[in-house]
This record gives sequence, structure tokens and C-alpha cells, in this order.
Amino acid sequence: MTILDKSFEPFIFESDIKNRIHALAEIINSQYEDKNPLFIAILNGSFIFAADLFREISIPCQISFIKTASYLNTHSTGTVRELLGIDENLEGRSVIIIEDIVDTGNTLNHIMQTLRDKNPATVEIVTLLFKREALKHPIFPKFAGFEIPNKFVVGYGLDYNGHGRNLKDIYQLKNAQS
Repeated sequence: MTILDKSFEPFIFESDIKNRIHALAEIINSQYEDKNPLFIAILNGSFIFAADLFREISIPCQISFIKTASYLNTHSTGTVRELLGIDENLEGRSVIIIEDIVDTGNTLNHIMQTLRDKNPATVEIVTLLFKREALKHPIFPKFAGFEIPNKFVVGYGLDYNGHGRNLKDIYQLKNAQS
């Protein structure tokens, strides 16, 4: 498959993604049964994962959104710009950040620092994809769908310069590390 000027190959299929999301939701439902957690989805990339995960959550909870940007083309810029913040009172709340992918940890490091200033009871991360070998900050999700190698991926909400988010499967960049 070609998106703009790059070639991608199938990596994780929609059926596997859906099965893993169901399993993650079951764990969260069990561990947060009496905690009324606030989910905070990081836009734009997590919107599909957040919607599918949230529909599987059966416990009392709420959801909010934060928009950040740190990517240009296929590389992290290393700078996080917060574009849309959080209005909810987080004091004493159990917060679960929903992220599409944890790679460098730059975005989550910035968000975690911001959230801790609001005195939540706990802040945990659920991510669809985790690139452990790309980490630059000690950010480890409590819940991870798939641990993947340090290759650039698109689809299921993840994009390449704004394209490819609508793909039902996840594709990886062909024959290249990023």
C-alpha cells in the first residue's frame, strides 16, 4: 500500500486489534470497578482506539480529550505542543490516559507532568501500541495492546502526515526503520 510517498505493508489486522481491545477492557473493568475513572484520550491518533475501548468499558466512568502534536512526517519532533487542554477537576480521581502509541514518551512525559499538578489519585496509561526500544523517558503503560518494533506504523487512527488514519488494519513502513 502506498500513502503519499511511502510504501507500507500489513502488520496488525483489525480482528486482532478488536480482540486485544476487548481483553484490555475486561482487565480495566475488573481493576477499576469501584473507581469511576476518568479516561483522557489523546487526539488525534487515539480517537479510533478510544472509541472502541470506551464502548467495551462497562463500569461507571467518564471520558475527556486532550490534543497534542509532536510528529512531523515519520519522526517525532521532540517538542510537544498542547493544543486543547482538560477542564475536568482531577483531584482524587483515577485517571486513565488513552494513547494510540507510546514510542519516545515525549508526549506522555509532558502530559503526565501536567496531570500530576492537578492531584489525581492515580494516573495510568492504556495504549494500543508500545515501542519499548524507542523510549526516551521512563514512561511505561499499565495496559498495552501490542508491543511492536521501532518501525513507523499507520492505520487505525495513526497517520502519516494526516493520511491513513481511516485504515482498519495497522500497516508498517516497508523496509525501513524510523
